[in-house]
Amino acid sequence: MKYIAFDSNNPQALLQIAECAVPAITPTQVLVKVSAFGVNRADLLQRAGHYPPPPGESEILGLEVCGTLVSIGSDVSGWQPDERVCAIIAGGGYAEYVAIEASHLLRVPANLTDAEAAGLAEVYLTAFQTLHTIAGLQRGQKALIHAGASGVGLAAIQLCRLWGVETAVTASSADKLAVCEAQGASVLINYTLQDYVSELKQHWPDGVNAVLDMVAGDYVNRNLNIMAMDGTVVYLAMMGGRFAEKLDMAKLLAKRITITGSTLRNRSVAYKADLVAAFSKACLPAFSTRELSVVIDGVYMVTDINACHEAIQRNATKGKLVVRWQ
Repeated sequence: MKYIAFDSNNPQALLQIAECAVPAITPTQVLVKVSAFGVNRADLLQRAGHYPPPPGESEILGLEVCGTLVSIGSDVSGWQPDERVCAIIAGGGYAEYVAIEASHLLRVPANLTDAEAAGLAEVYLTAFQTLHTIAGLQRGQKALIHAGASGVGLAAIQLCRLWGVETAVTASSADKLAVCEAQGASVLINYTLQDYVSELKQHWPDGVNAVLDMVAGDYVNRNLNIMAMDGTVVYLAMMGGRFAEKLDMAKLLAKRITITGSTLRNRSVAYKADLVAAFSKACLPAFSTRELSVVIDGVYMVTDINACHEAIQRNATKGKLVVRWQ
C-alpha cells in the first residue's frame, strides 16, 4: 500500500509518498480502506519528534480516517464489508489501509461526505470527552473555549449549543470569531486586542463552569480569575508553554476549581470503546439532522500534503483540514 512517510531525523524534510505492507489485523480489529484522513496539529508534533505513538502502534502519521471495511476480524460482530466508517486511531491514518479496533468505529451518517467523516472523530470525541466526560457540563451552564476556531474548538461550540450551554471563545482574528459565532458562540473575544479575563467578567460576572484550553502557559493563572465555584479547567495542549509560574492556590481552593490535563491517543482500548459508544448514542444522530456538522476549512489531495501541513503550521485554519487519496 501507499502511505505518507516523514524523515524522523529531519523534521523540515518534505513528506513523501512511499510504500509498505498492508497491516495485518487481530481478531478484534477490522481493515479499512482509507478514502480520506483528517490532519491534526498532533501530526506536526509527531513529525517534529515531540509526540511519538504509544508503544506497539503504527509509526505512520494520522489519528483519524474515513473509509470502507475490507476485512473483519474473527471476533468482530455487527459489521459488514463495504460499510462506511470513520474512527479515531493511535497512528497509521496517512495510509491507504489501516487496522482499527472494531469497538472504535463510528458508522458514517449517510448525508456526510467522506471529507466530513474524515474530520469528525478526533475533534468531536476529544470535545465530548473534555466537556461531557471530564467537565460534566449541564444545560444552562457556561463554558470558555480557547482556540475557538480550531477543529476541537468548533466541535466544542456545537456540542455546547446542542446541550444548551452558553459559550465564550477566544481567537486571533475577526474572521475566526465569525466562524465561531456561526456555530453558536455568544461571547467573542479577539485575544490579540482584548483581555479575555476582563471581557468575561463583564459578560458573566458569576464565572464559567468549564474551560477548554489548548494554550496553558500564563493562561493557567488567568483562567482561575473567571471560574465559577466548582468549575473545571481541562488542558489539551500547551501552545503557550509547558510551565505556569506562581499558581494562585488561594483562588483554586476558594472556588474548589479542578485543573486537569487530558489526552486521547494513549487511552486504553476499553476507554476509547466506552467513549465511542457514549458519543454514538448521545451525539451521532445529530449529524443526520445537521444539528452537528464538521466544519471543513480545506480538502487537499494526497499529493498536496505538504501544503496542508504548512497551513496548520501558520495557524491559518478555521476548522478541519482533510486529505483525500483520490
